[in-house]
Amino acid sequence: MKQYIGLIHKDTDSDFGVSFPDFPGVVTAGTDLDDARAMAEEALAFHIEGLVEDGEAIPEPSSLEDVMADADNRDGVAILVAVKTEAKKAVRVNITLAEDVLTQIDAFAEAHGYTRSGFIAKAAQRVIELEGGLKARSA
Repeated sequence: MKQYIGLIHKDTDSDFGVSFPDFPGVVTAGTDLDDARAMAEEALAFHIEGLVEDGEAIPEPSSLEDVMADADNRDGVAILVAVKTEAKKAVRVNITLAEDVLTQIDAFAEAHGYTRSGFIAKAAQRVIELEGGLKARSA
């Protein structure tokens, strides 16, 4: 189980905010410290599952020294947030497709909020479900 550094921020008259230096843009908040920690675990797991679903790489956790070397991070209190997810490691593959099929995939993926990898993975999973899983087929 990996652990990432979360930074807790608290302004007067605000909830406890949590940000993740290894995942810029991922933020959450809680009404108290326990709530903030629970929300941080949930937000981090959700984000990582989304990255895996989209075929994106999961960064290795930064060290506390590296995180605190950035002056912008020094106003937060560092906590360790455990990743609670069943996300699998993404593997890069090389496939060959007809150009028109790839164009259709890219257009559909973009229109529906997928990455190319995420759409192909989702489509493959759907076909596997529809055709009865990975059972051997008789000829």
